[in-house]
Amino acid sequence: MKLKHLESALQDVEAFASPKVKLEQYPTQPHVAAQMLYTMHNSFGDIEGKAVGDLGCGCAVLSIGAALLGSAYNVGFDIDTDALKIAAANAAEFECDIDFVHCDVVEALGLAANAQPPLHIQMAALSTNDSSSPAASSSNGLPLLVRPKSLDTVIMNPPFGTKNNAGIDMTFLHAGVLLARTAVWSLHKTSTRKHIAKKAAEWGTTMEVVAELRFDIPAMYKFHKEKSVDVAVDLIRLDCTRAPSR
Repeated sequence: MKLKHLESALQDVEAFASPKVKLEQYPTQPHVAAQMLYTMHNSFGDIEGKAVGDLGCGCAVLSIGAALLGSAYNVGFDIDTDALKIAAANAAEFECDIDFVHCDVVEALGLAANAQPPLHIQMAALSTNDSSSPAASSSNGLPLLVRPKSLDTVIMNPPFGTKNNAGIDMTFLHAGVLLARTAVWSLHKTSTRKHIAKKAAEWGTTMEVVAELRFDIPAMYKFHKEKSVDVAVDLIRLDCTRAPSR
């Protein structure tokens, strides 16, 4: 699929009906999603034939794009049931086979403040499930796929960590590193580049800034005073092939 055809297809993905400011729900624009996915696919081989997870999948534009480019398996995780309903409807419209899981991946991986149980206990509980379904849940209600190195590639457009969510962008990224066997792809403010590179090294990964993009954020909430804001963002890839699982 050519880049222009991918972008054209993603134009038809329905966005949030009532975005929630607490969750920093901003839609990933089709042209940004298409550039991100096309680069992953053509330049790095991180999509075709791979098991791809989308953290904070929202309305599933990234998951759908990955499916259109030939991923072997797709799963989207989100804490918001309203977003997941839209995501499921979008996937059905595109006839894409995507699993959607309602859970807090950050909490499941033991990355939230005062999270219980800790990671090694949580993962042991998840690994005891014998179901053959990839997105099956263990007895504690969490999906089997929320365990270290359960996916080839993880993609995300995480919250930037503004307002009351300071640091959530890094927590999402760390969750991706724990889940991915090969690579994590993510969008982050360019101003956080040095900090991300430092944390990536601490996690045992190698960070590469693949592209510098412009992310247009439209006025969606009451506190927005301008019609739109153009934010400089980095498209980054973390090589997770040598990263530890915890």
